[in-house]
Amino acid sequence: MAQPKSMYLRQVTVMLGLIILCMTLLGAGFFSLSYRYQLQEIQSTLDRNAGFISDYASVALTEGSSLTDKDFVNYIQSVVLLTDTTVLVCNTEGLVVCAAGTNWNQELLTSGEVSIPAWATNQLLSGRSYSGMTTFDGIFNTRCYVTSEVLSPLVRDQNTGELVSSNVPTGFLFVANDATSVMEFLQHTFQLFFITAIAVLLITLIICSFTVQKMVDPLKSMCSFAHRFARGEVDVRITDYKNRNDEIGELAAAFNAMADSLAQAEQKRSEFVANVSHELKTPMTSILGYADLLRRGTLSPEEQASAADYIFSEGKRLERLSLKLLDLYLAQHQQPALVPTAPGEILQDLADHLAPGLAREGIVLSAESGPGVCLLEPDLFRSLLLNLVDNSRKALEKGGRITLTCTMTETGCRLTVEDNGRGMPPEVLAHLTEAFYRVDKSRARAQGGAGLGLALCERIAVLHGGAIHFASTPGQGTTVTVSLEGGRP
Repeated sequence: MAQPKSMYLRQVTVMLGLIILCMTLLGAGFFSLSYRYQLQEIQSTLDRNAGFISDYASVALTEGSSLTDKDFVNYIQSVVLLTDTTVLVCNTEGLVVCAAGTNWNQELLTSGEVSIPAWATNQLLSGRSYSGMTTFDGIFNTRCYVTSEVLSPLVRDQNTGELVSSNVPTGFLFVANDATSVMEFLQHTFQLFFITAIAVLLITLIICSFTVQKMVDPLKSMCSFAHRFARGEVDVRITDYKNRNDEIGELAAAFNAMADSLAQAEQKRSEFVANVSHELKTPMTSILGYADLLRRGTLSPEEQASAADYIFSEGKRLERLSLKLLDLYLAQHQQPALVPTAPGEILQDLADHLAPGLAREGIVLSAESGPGVCLLEPDLFRSLLLNLVDNSRKALEKGGRITLTCTMTETGCRLTVEDNGRGMPPEVLAHLTEAFYRVDKSRARAQGGAGLGLALCERIAVLHGGAIHFASTPGQGTTVTVSLEGGRP
């Protein structure tokens, strides 16, 4: 059997994973925005410086100066000193004619002719500006962010008379700034973010560990109680969390309710088994005793006949008990098929068959029913009637009366059984449908009752979606009302 995974570790791992994922996404977004912001600031500065130099160069070229004149070179050097940038000026063939700044390869520039890579100049010749991170194939000592301008003289517009660019390239201007500062900024920012993330992760780990532990501890405690209950300690109950107004409190209450229900069910089962054993043991003991006397042959003919009659009557009582138990079992474990049935016809037919036998006991049985059809299981309905009539018969003396009434309702039918017998006190009414419960045990035993009839009646009513209700007055009689809500066809 595989070892169960720890809920604590699983929850902490999931929460930490989510935090790490969020921090990663947040860091990636933050660094991306920071990098773009730094590059935009650098580009804005370089574009502005390049514009100043380009404007100066255009005026100088218009006045007949060249890109190598001393005044132009001095201007470039002053811009370099003020802005801490690197400036390269080349002719249209890409040959560098002027260089100022510190971030370029001095040995390369002083050793001979140096040319700007053709891919950069060709881009400018095609009318597209160039900007980006590059070393220009080793011209710069480090990776620099470079922007560019086309240098051309000014001409006067024939229509407006204003000076405008001639769009005839005389040379190209490249202004660069060392990108090391950007990378250093990003590195420092990353270090700070990493330290902050570690601190946040540790704090979160502590908080998550504490929080998850507070959630898991009650579950572990309840699991322990459940194991104890499974081992047979049916009296254990959860008391530590029952007053909590959250899901843990609800779970504790549900466990206690389940434990109470199972304990009650186990108690009822034990009582049921004990009652069945008692009901079987008493007649069996008598039967065995009389059978032993008959086997020995010590009884007179009259005593033998009396013993045989007793054995027969007790055997019949055992038969009735077994049939009642079978009916109760079937009613509890089967779902009947309800079919359109006329309950009044079954009621009248049963009353016609039972009335003569009851009349010999001095009991009058009358029935009243109206027409109508509802959904019933006919055999169960007949068993319901027989048990209710038999229960009323046991409470009557000579001159007693039993009245059966069946009326139709919107959702089924209502059966009423009324007698004028001894009646019952109010405190016993709630126990009448309990198996083996008898108000007068000695009288019920003498009449062959086992206390199962009304339990069977209640189950039949439940199978039809209804209920059974008792109303009784000592010395006046009892009324049983059964509602059967199986429906109308």
